Amino acid sequence: MNRTRGFVTVVAAIILGVWLPTNSALAGGFGVGNQSGPSTEWWQWALSIPSSVNPLLDTTGDQCMVGQHGSTFFLAGSWVAGPVTRDCDIPQTASLFFPVINEINFDTPGQCGQGAALSAAYYRTLSKAFVDGAANMSVTLDGHSVGPVRRIVSPVFEVALPEDNIFGGACAPDLTDGIYSPAVDDGYYVKLNPLAVGSHTLHIHAEQPSAGFVLDVTYHLNVVPVVTH
Repeated sequence: MNRTRGFVTVVAAIILGVWLPTNSALAGGFGVGNQSGPSTEWWQWALSIPSSVNPLLDTTGDQCMVGQHGSTFFLAGSWVAGPVTRDCDIPQTASLFFPVINEINFDTPGQCGQGAALSAAYYRTLSKAFVDGAANMSVTLDGHSVGPVRRIVSPVFEVALPEDNIFGGACAPDLTDGIYSPAVDDGYYVKLNPLAVGSHTLHIHAEQPSAGFVLDVTYHLNVVPVVTH
């Protein structure tokens, strides 16, 4: 087995979970295999951010704004052991997009113990196996269960890793900065229309028993009014 798969899976498994919201707030426009790539964009956002300010390593919400732009606001899971609680300001106009549980795998020939390049089909098999084992997924918004979630199988894409990337310490020497492809993702995601101004509490829980993975994240969301005219 490719050693890169080993550490990418661990990171993905701890990255993966995030949250969901209320039925009436759910937005359409994405689904299995959607070529517009919302899950692709989520991963490109998450992995492009240096580890020193990466929202996946954040235990307070201080890094919630890092890398955000446009009309979609991404929420991160957690690469921190144990429950995590974050306080996060969200603009009133932003839709929210996040995974409940997902896994990325990408090729790293010549690094982290890998030899020759491997195919996207190989990496799809790994991601699918992890997500097929997802269990006990639950999300509540302000104390109420929310859903549905949709499974997205990404197109093949690429990721750009900075020098101080989130995979530091996963192998020796560290995975170098650069563009990596092919990359593929499989997972369960939610897209939410903008929430009402004010405070909201989002709780996300997900497990993958065969991988020994448990995610438990609470977001205290402060939706801030935005002047649009």
